[in-house]
Amino acid sequence: MEKRRLGNTDMNVSVLGFGGSEIGYEQASLPSVSQLLNGALDAGLNVIDTAECYVTSEELIGKAIGARRADYYLFTKCGHERGWSYPDWRPASLWKSIERSLKRLKTNHVDLLQLHSCSEAELRKGDAIGFLKRARERGYTRYIGYSGDGQAALYAVSCGEFDTLQTSINIADQEALELTLPAARQRNMGVIAKRPLANVAWRNGDRPPRDGYGYPYWQRLQKLKYDFLRGDLDQSVATALRFVLSVPGVHTAIVGTTKPGRFSQNAAALEAGPLPGELFESIRGRWREVARSDWVGQV
Repeated sequence: MEKRRLGNTDMNVSVLGFGGSEIGYEQASLPSVSQLLNGALDAGLNVIDTAECYVTSEELIGKAIGARRADYYLFTKCGHERGWSYPDWRPASLWKSIERSLKRLKTNHVDLLQLHSCSEAELRKGDAIGFLKRARERGYTRYIGYSGDGQAALYAVSCGEFDTLQTSINIADQEALELTLPAARQRNMGVIAKRPLANVAWRNGDRPPRDGYGYPYWQRLQKLKYDFLRGDLDQSVATALRFVLSVPGVHTAIVGTTKPGRFSQNAAALEAGPLPGELFESIRGRWREVARSDWVGQV
C-alpha cells in the first residue's frame, strides 16, 4: 500500500487508515475486531485512529493489536472524557483522559494526540494547547494535532502549534479544500481526511434517518447528482475514496468499518492511483456550482 510522509513528522503513513468509531459505537466483538485489524495490518495499513469517547474502541484496539504496537502508528483524541456530549477542556480532565487512553490502548505513548473538535474560543484560551505540549514533553505523545472543521480548524492551522490537521473531506464535504488545506500545505502540516466516504450516503438510494450521521450528506448528494454515483456501488465507493486521496496535501484517509473484508476491497480500489484529472475537476466543478454557503465541514 502506498505510503506518504505525514507533513513535517517522521511518519510514513499508509494512504488508507483505520477509524475506530464504528467498532465502539456498534459494539463490535473482540474476535471480529481482532480479525479486522490484524488483517488490515497484514495488508499494509499502518494508521489506527480512535478517540477516548468512542465507547469501547480504545479497549478493543488495545486487546486486539496491542502486542503488535510496533507495526502501526497510533492516533487518539481527547476532550470528551465523559462522552461526546460532555466536552471538557480543563487540563485536569485532559490528563485523566490521556492516561486512561494509554491504559486502554496497552501502550506507554501514542504517536499523535489530537484535540477533538475543540472550539476556536477554547483554542484561543491556550489551556488545551498547553496541555498537548506538556503531554508531548512528558512522552505521552510524539506529535500533537487538531481534529475538526470550520473556523476552529482554520485557527488551529494558522496558530502554528499543531503538527497535523484531521478534517472532513469527501465528495459531499469540500469546504476544507479552500478554507484550511491551502494554509496547511503552506505549513507542511500532516493532513488526515476523516469521513472520506461521506458515510456512503448514496447507498441503495434510500434516505437515511434524519438523525443519522450521514443524513446531511444524503441531502447534499440529492443536489450534487454526480454521474458516477448512478453506477455500480463498489465502483462509486472507489471513485469517492480516490477523489479524497487525489486532493493536494492529503496524506491519509481514515475509514471506519466493522467488516473484516472491507480494507482489502478499499486497498484494491486504490491500486488504480489518483483519479484522472478530468474526473477530479468535474467533481470539484460540480461542488462549486451547487454547494451552498451553509454546506460546512461536518463534525
